[in-house]
Amino acid sequence: MKYLVVIEKAESNYAAYIPDLPGCIATAATLSELHENIHAAVTMHLEGLREDGLAVPEPQTQAEFVEA
Repeated sequence: MKYLVVIEKAESNYAAYIPDLPGCIATAATLSELHENIHAAVTMHLEGLREDGLAVPEPQTQAEFVEA
């Protein structure tokens, strides 16, 4: 499964979240570190859902760019 990751630049770091997995977030000082952290967060999130006997949501969120 592939989930959409939203990455935002903050003043002094980066943050990422997965819209289809509420509560699945990560932060880091660099983009490289952020990619590692959000991957680990998704893995832990999905493992937690399975351990709790909850359904793993199918990816549904889509993204597009708009020219301005």
